[in-house]
Amino acid sequence: MHTTSAPRRLTGIDAARGVALFGMMSTHILPLYAPGTTDATWTALLFSGRASGLFAVVAGIGLALLTGGHVPHRDRTLSADRTGIAVRALVIALIGLVLGGVETNIAIILVHYGVLFLLALPFVGLRLRALAAWTAGWLLVAPVVAYLLRPLVTAAVDPPSVGGNPVFEHFLVPTTLAADLFLTGYYPVLQWLGFILVGLMIGRLDLSRLGVQLGLLGAGVLAAAGARLLSAQLLGPGGGLAALLATPDGSRYPLEAMLDVGLAGVDQSGSWWWLAVSAPHSGTTLDLVHVAGSAAAVVAVCLLLTRRFPQALLPLSAPGAMTLTLYALHICVMSWADKLVPLPDPLLVFWLQVAAAIAIGILFQRVRSRGPLELLASGAANAARDGRADARH
Repeated sequence: MHTTSAPRRLTGIDAARGVALFGMMSTHILPLYAPGTTDATWTALLFSGRASGLFAVVAGIGLALLTGGHVPHRDRTLSADRTGIAVRALVIALIGLVLGGVETNIAIILVHYGVLFLLALPFVGLRLRALAAWTAGWLLVAPVVAYLLRPLVTAAVDPPSVGGNPVFEHFLVPTTLAADLFLTGYYPVLQWLGFILVGLMIGRLDLSRLGVQLGLLGAGVLAAAGARLLSAQLLGPGGGLAALLATPDGSRYPLEAMLDVGLAGVDQSGSWWWLAVSAPHSGTTLDLVHVAGSAAAVVAVCLLLTRRFPQALLPLSAPGAMTLTLYALHICVMSWADKLVPLPDPLLVFWLQVAAAIAIGILFQRVRSRGPLELLASGAANAARDGRADARH
């Protein structure tokens, strides 16, 4: 059997994952609107929608690296890879279902991650050109399909959403759970698969090359800026904002302020102009392209900064190598902190958790160990993968 040595771990990818972790933590802890106003805070402007999107794009990059990186695996090796990814997806989803039972107002993403990993299985064997075509098509078409399906699903499924984080009991109402996961929930898988595909495409590049890193940075900035500018043109001079303000939810909510912070919970129906927004968590093509472009730029910057010195971003890359454990720990800590009376200062809570995550990440790196949940997920995945590989030989 032909074997190849494992490539050196790209700490820049871990650092980008660390940025996503801390960005998500900031949106969970710090206010997104300035007190007493509808003005977006810097936390919202920087991280709302982008942090979780970056997390998903980097997850796609991880799937690409697991399946060979810029020299993708084929045939039996790829088949074994798919088995490992499927088991990894189930473990992550199970962890998400357990965390769903924790009392928290945080929208937990892990069950959706598990579903996204399963949906990615047909795409992990594609060459770069075919993957690029699928990615472009998905980013363009999925938001339109979602716009058309949402009213139909909402009318047909009662209730159309689980109203919180998925838990085991929701399997008793499978249509509601499916509607929530794919269309009506906080992280609609139908559109979010686009982020995984973007990540797969990035991971199929030779990310160790300087030219690729610079190209990724340029393309990311161009996509992110272009999507925002096009949306501004469509909503302003194009007349889209006026049309949206005339829709039921557009007139009910402070829509102009929410365009900077997020449209989660807003019923985006009644006008095709909803597809012209690029607001966080709107799930439109322009939102997906903006977030994916931002994610690509962050990944490129992290790769460039760790190019000569792999440990240059250690406070990001060390916790970024064990985000599953640290994310779960963060959920549990926030569930406890939200019950304290009086509530602690959000800024203090945020920085204490950041400092703890960095310390834990560096400690685990120093003892050459992965996080407990990473060991669980990768151990189960590797056992399934190796079992499948052995069965074929």
